[in-house]
Amino acid sequence: QVHLVESGGGLVQAGGSLRLSCAASVPTFSDYVWGWFRQAPGQEREFVAGLSWDAGLIRYADSVKGRFTISKDNAKNTVWLQMNSLKPEDTAVYYCTARWSRRSEVPIFFAEYPYWGQGTQVTVSS
Repeated sequence: QVHLVESGGGLVQAGGSLRLSCAASVPTFSDYVWGWFRQAPGQEREFVAGLSWDAGLIRYADSVKGRFTISKDNAKNTVWLQMNSLKPEDTAVYYCTARWSRRSEVPIFFAEYPYWGQGTQVTVSS
């Protein structure tokens, strides 16, 4: 059984930083694709960042390239999303997600990920 718990969200001023964490209970953490999605009110859930099981492939949404960094620690069963230079349009609920795969892939469609956390709210004030 896979269980994901996000933390680290909050209220921050534009230009500030936040670091989201995703603590994962999973049999073999290193065998999963890990991703972050976000959903703003009235909008569809959108891909933010993801990395393949071996971290050999990392993808970012164009809107966050150069500002956000995804990383993981297999020993700690944790995935992080470092968010810098935050903008009001980054305001959303952020979700950690996982997909078992030892292929070099990072899907960007939410339907391809079977495991999700409960989400953490990020609010960026102008």
